[in-house]
Amino acid sequence: MKRILIVGGVAGGATAAARLRRLDEDAKIIIFEKGPHPSYANCGLPYHIGGVIPRRSDLLVQSAEDFFQRYRVEVRLNQEVVAINSDSRFIVVKNLGLNEVYEESYDALILAPGATPVLPEVSLRAQEVNLGSQEAIFPLHTITDMDAIISHIYQRQARSAVVLGGGFIGIEAAENLVYLGLDVTVIQRSAQVLPPLDAEIASYVHDKLRDCGVQLILNNSIKFVQRTTNEADEGAALLSITLADDQELAADLIIGAIGVKPLTTLAVDAGLELGVSGGIAVDAHMRTSDPYIYAVGDAVESVELVTQVQRLVALAGPANKQARVAADNVCGIASTYKGPQASTIIKIFDLTVACTGINEKTAKSCGLDYDKVYLLGFNHASYYPGTESITIKVLFERPTGRILGAQIIGRDGVDKRCDILATAIRARMTAADLVDLELCYSPPYSSAKDPINTVGLMIENLQSGRIKQFHWHDVSSLPRDGSATLLDVRTRQECVYGTIDGFKNTPVDELRGRLSELDPSKPVFLYCHSGLRSYVAARMLAQKGFDVSHLSGGYALYAHSQKQ
Repeated sequence: MKRILIVGGVAGGATAAARLRRLDEDAKIIIFEKGPHPSYANCGLPYHIGGVIPRRSDLLVQSAEDFFQRYRVEVRLNQEVVAINSDSRFIVVKNLGLNEVYEESYDALILAPGATPVLPEVSLRAQEVNLGSQEAIFPLHTITDMDAIISHIYQRQARSAVVLGGGFIGIEAAENLVYLGLDVTVIQRSAQVLPPLDAEIASYVHDKLRDCGVQLILNNSIKFVQRTTNEADEGAALLSITLADDQELAADLIIGAIGVKPLTTLAVDAGLELGVSGGIAVDAHMRTSDPYIYAVGDAVESVELVTQVQRLVALAGPANKQARVAADNVCGIASTYKGPQASTIIKIFDLTVACTGINEKTAKSCGLDYDKVYLLGFNHASYYPGTESITIKVLFERPTGRILGAQIIGRDGVDKRCDILATAIRARMTAADLVDLELCYSPPYSSAKDPINTVGLMIENLQSGRIKQFHWHDVSSLPRDGSATLLDVRTRQECVYGTIDGFKNTPVDELRGRLSELDPSKPVFLYCHSGLRSYVAARMLAQKGFDVSHLSGGYALYAHSQKQ
């Protein structure tokens, strides 16, 4: 009987165990889980805090008893694996409940230790300190963390909260704390929240958070936390917070969500190799440097799909896929993991934000030859009730037109478009392929020419040379000394709501009749609200011999970008 041991449950470990059993009915499979829950939906934790998911039990995917009943997999809870003897192939386990240590041998070992929250050095974990006398910053990573936060909110009758970190967990926590009626402040060390987004797309998120009552403090961090001296006063906050710039805040609750780091101590002590970004190094079969040990999930680094660079990706989807690949190879099936592409999505009140592939920061750091297009489109036919705008940014490779990454923001239809582009990236599709996609159409769901088709057409136009564009970050460097013609082709009524300095208003529908006002020897730069009318104007002028470029994303994107 083959003995297969798994260190860690949740997404990676539990998925590996279930797959192993489906492949080998006779193997002895044991999961060792340091915590009290073998498999739970950690992505749902913020939503239970806010009451969106009312029942705590809905987060518990499977109990140890259920796992054994269904799969005959033994799950040992509150059991910490403290050492691996790779030479003799056994692990050392500490029973945390009984404070006893024992050994278990293995034929194959799968590591799924996950990651641990990174907390500021000024803080101590809330559940390890006396809240009445010391600093307290709550992580939000496990069921136990969630329970501690909920208990604190209700026991202290919390009215205000500070969230450290503007990543996905931090923003989800902020939203759900608002649902509870708390005054919420998000503190982000960098200039924007949600680092996978580029700055101009993140600016939409900033607006939404502020509109919904969240105070954003960017380019700042926490320096010191202490208990307030006036806690006895009715309504006084529990904690006093000093930031790096000496700004002071008061709050009843602090949640630390500045990121996670892979749990690699066990692997390092066992002599396993680490990768360039600090995660456990694995091959395409999820095998570590030891042929009998595999690793999956947040603790490993993989070759990213687009850039082919080793990186850490702490997401449930990749963890599940890696677990299946590891289980296959343990059972003699030579399957391979093709690499993550970091497809993610988040709900921010009534807004949805999604991204897949790489962002512009990554493209630059990897030295890729790329360009980008922006589309301000609609979720479905504009004449059908309930039309909502969608902003799409797509990166593509030059000169091939291969799709490299996408970021999309809107209220409806965002997930659909991002999933299509995620598939396109996985299949190494080009702009021409996007044009040819035949997608489902009916007025309540889309347009006859879906925004995805339009993105493909926009890229094709750029590649063919039929159109030239400039971007929001190029506007300030355009010549304003008379050597170029700068045109705003919106209506005069639209200009009331804002203009770009130096641009002369000439509505697109008047342009043909006013060509004599333009000097054909000067380059022309023009813009409209979204980029559609400016494209029409640019094509018109180009055919009349003008050297013309239009603003991708239009004034709408430019105006948002200026709010950084």
